[in-house]
Formats: sequence, structure tokens, C-alpha cells
Amino acid sequence: MAMSGGAGGRRFSRDTRGPQIRVNHRIRVPEVRVVAEDGSNLGVLSTEQALRRAQEAGLDLVEVNPKAVPPVCKILDFGKFKYEEKKKLSEAKKKQTVVEVKEIKIRPKTDDHDLDVKVRAIRRFIESGNKVKVTCRFRGREITHPERAQMQLTFILSKIEDLANVEQRPTMEARTMSVLVAPKPAVFQRLSVLQREREKERERDGRPPGDVVEEEVIEEELHEPDDDDDDDDDDDAPEAGEAAEPGKAN
Repeated sequence: MAMSGGAGGRRFSRDTRGPQIRVNHRIRVPEVRVVAEDGSNLGVLSTEQALRRAQEAGLDLVEVNPKAVPPVCKILDFGKFKYEEKKKLSEAKKKQTVVEVKEIKIRPKTDDHDLDVKVRAIRRFIESGNKVKVTCRFRGREITHPERAQMQLTFILSKIEDLANVEQRPTMEARTMSVLVAPKPAVFQRLSVLQREREKERERDGRPPGDVVEEEVIEEELHEPDDDDDDDDDDDAPEAGEAAEPGKAN
């Protein structure tokens, strides 16, 4: 069959599936090492003998270690085997901890009330198992007073020290000063316990998997405080005024 050419033709397709498990007549090597359905070792048999033994038991011959010499096969129920493998993979994914880095932005002129709101948002992120980068951005002449940003970041760290470890101390980078914090191990332990409890409750109630409500609430509440950007352009207003005076004189 000729391959289709041209820019619009499909020349080939990449198989993105993982390694395929060979079963029964798909096992084409001449001999295999066989493990019986009860776990006993039957030794090396011809593939034809192994297939016959599996058929007599009403089960399948499944290649479980293709890299061995000869390959290792097991007599079992392949449908049940696939289900168990899928279940193991699902359990492994549940135990994985995915850590995201959330960013909170402040300004040297952020007032105490808004700073408290930011602290509450940071605590919610950390309690959800996320790292948080707090960035203070300078504008205009604000860069001449970095001690203000240092005080703000130190204040924030004092309010979250029960939950977080500092991964990166406050550092200057261009016109920003930032700090990076990560949840303490106790936070991950608590999240793991809560996750198991939710999973048990979900299975008990027969609800489908998924728990995205909590994260959506966090994202929505984070935008409650003013980002202080609307009135920041006034910082350089005096300079503009000074530049305009000679024009008025004329």
C-alpha cells in the first residue's frame, strides 16, 4: 500500500501507548519459565505446553517479565490481572503529592489590612500543600526604601512560621524582593489523612472521584484584596508635575 504524500497527508502515526503485555498466542518465544496459578514454579516449559496448561485451568498465560531469559509467564485470569494493575496505579497516584508554587504579590505601600488578607490567602495555599512565593514589586522611587519590603516579608513570615519553612530568604531581583516558603512535613501528613478520609467517605456514599471545590474557593477568595495597582501610577506624579512647570511659565 502506498503511503499518502503531500502536506495534508498522514505519513505516519506515533504509538503513544505504553508497553503491551503479551498474552496466550501473542507469546511467540519457543519456551518460557512458568509460574502456576497457585504461585508454584513449574520451571521452563515449551510455550505450547504452557498454553495447554493455562487452557486446562480455564485461565490465561501472561508474560510478566519479558526481559528474563527465558521470559517469565504466569497462569492467571488476565481480566482480573488488568483490573488489579489499574487499581495499583490508581492507588499510587493518590499517594503522590503534587506541589504547586502559588504567587502572592504585594507593594511597599500595601496597608496593614490588605497585608492581613494576603497572609490569610498564603495560609490557605500552604494548608492545601502548595509552596508560596511572595513578591514585593517596587515602582519609581520606592526602590530607594527596600527596608519597607523587608519589614513586610518578615511580618508575613512571622504569621506563617507554624505552617511553613523558608526555602529562599528575602532576596532582591531587579525591582522586586521575594521570598519562597514551603509547607512543613506536618501539613503533608495532615493532608494525607484528610485525603484518605475523603476517599473512604466518597466510596461509602458512592460518589465519583474528584474534589475540586476547595481549590476553586481558594482561587476566588485570593482576588478579594485590592492588588494595589490602580493607584500606584501616582508615585511618579510629582516628577511629572515638576516637569510641566516651565511650560506653564511660558
